[in-house]
Amino acid sequence: MSRRGELLRLLADGETHSGEELAAALSVSRAAVWKWLQQLGDWGIALEARAGSGYRLESALDLLDVTEIRASLPQAAAERLRHLEVHEELESTSDRLLAVVDLPPDRFDTCLAEFQSAGRGRRGRRWIAPFASGLCLSVNWSYRDAPATLGALSLAAGVAVLRALRRLGFTDLSLKWPNDIVYRDGKLGGILIDLRGEAAGPAYFVVGVGLNVRLPQAVRDGLRAEGVDAVDLASLGAPPGRSVAATALISELALALIEFGARGMTAFAEEWRVADALAGRPVRVIQGGQSFEGLAQGVDTDGALLVDVEGTRRRISSGEVSVRQVRSL
Repeated sequence: MSRRGELLRLLADGETHSGEELAAALSVSRAAVWKWLQQLGDWGIALEARAGSGYRLESALDLLDVTEIRASLPQAAAERLRHLEVHEELESTSDRLLAVVDLPPDRFDTCLAEFQSAGRGRRGRRWIAPFASGLCLSVNWSYRDAPATLGALSLAAGVAVLRALRRLGFTDLSLKWPNDIVYRDGKLGGILIDLRGEAAGPAYFVVGVGLNVRLPQAVRDGLRAEGVDAVDLASLGAPPGRSVAATALISELALALIEFGARGMTAFAEEWRVADALAGRPVRVIQGGQSFEGLAQGVDTDGALLVDVEGTRRRISSGEVSVRQVRSL
């Protein structure tokens, strides 16, 4: 852990701490403490300085506990987990797991980070999450023989995330094709699949999940200015501890990947249908620099979006299109 990280752990309780107290706890000078305090802004952390009393975070932080996560995993997931890492800061949890070359089939690694400096969303967009404000989590997996419906993996992962959130008490959530977790069209999280392999034969992939737990209002306002209506678990009810939420996500993702390997998208199709945020709604599809409008009609077993356009059903494949809801056709 960095010295800045050690300082942050002292401040994580949200209480006021004097510079003298922090310097003594870290065995450094007050000047060093001040330098590290100034660097907290790089992680999107809001700090209040109170003359004559000290420093406090705008809100307390719930830091991830790797021991708690590992100990709380159910046996079916725990016995397949190989490595579990929790980092203070990474460029990307998915990029770290993409570098793995020795993962045995039916085992998995998990990587989490309190802060990602280069988190990735779909179509090259950045995933923005201040330090400890959400979950930045990736798991890897390999199949000896890739399932025929591998293109639907992000949909199956979305169902797994909804299963985890239901366990945590959040039930009124939907899935927006191809990879968003939403609440009444507000974005709660997203899923990104990185694949290394071929359509037939062995496949290695990484499932990345970004989930908003407690976003600062300034961040939500900034995202809204960019056209993204972001919601978080804290706005939907009392959020669980982040380690508890991480455990639920890891467990459900691992079990879903086992199930997907055995049955493909068939095992998830009905749950996806019930959770589909677009079904029966007018949409605009942007594809190859052109756009068209139609009515969303669910997905097929390969994970493609089905859209009725002027009496013709069109099949839209993941990675080639953007989908935006519109008020009318």
